[in-house]
Amino acid sequence: MAGEGEKKRVLEMIQADGADEGCVTFVMHDEDHTLGNSLRYMIMKHDDVEFCGYTITHPSESKINFRIQTRAGIPATEPLRRGLNELNDVCQHILNTFQARVAEFKERQEQPMN
Repeated sequence: MAGEGEKKRVLEMIQADGADEGCVTFVMHDEDHTLGNSLRYMIMKHDDVEFCGYTITHPSESKINFRIQTRAGIPATEPLRRGLNELNDVCQHILNTFQARVAEFKERQEQPMN
């Protein structure tokens, strides 16, 4: 447990002894299927990723083990970073579209009816 003034880790990187940088398990704390499934989808779209999957360690724990294996010696952190950025872009697009439609709806509601 993190002490006072000490930040709790959000992401841990676990690598087996002797394994290359292309085969890594990331432990993401305070996350669940919402991030796991969507991030896995974003990462698996790329050809340089051989495997990407996640597991929920236990229903009472709010963390996921997220595994990435890459091809051609590419570090697993690269597809993770790229996937997070792409997922962020998609979420931002959804938010912008939603806010624009809400604004349009409110404008229509304020117009007098004929």
